[in-house]
Amino acid sequence: MLNINIEMDMASEILKLLGHETRLTMLKILDDHDCCVCEFVEIFQATQPAISQHIRKLKDSGLIKEERRGQWIFYSLNKEYEHYDFLIKLLNLLPCQNEKLKKLELNGTRIQCN
Repeated sequence: MLNINIEMDMASEILKLLGHETRLTMLKILDDHDCCVCEFVEIFQATQPAISQHIRKLKDSGLIKEERRGQWIFYSLNKEYEHYDFLIKLLNLLPCQNEKLKKLELNGTRIQCN
């Protein structure tokens, strides 16, 4: 079992970020897959600026990191994040979201950003 020690104010800040269903779902997806903005746009049927705002908040907090691959930027969980163990413990309580990416693949709408 993980030994997780976190200050109340930091736990509150993380939980505020996770309090939005879109950001929470994004993090759960990123627990298993790296994704780019265009994939999240398709998954959530949201505008690129709206998705970018969510990503900015997650990135600014340190919860996710970005990696450039050619002309694309992919996002993943930041395993170096100071409170990664706390985040993972929370994400492990949630249902898998892999079906969202599988649905895009089946519909032929998954964006291939490679």
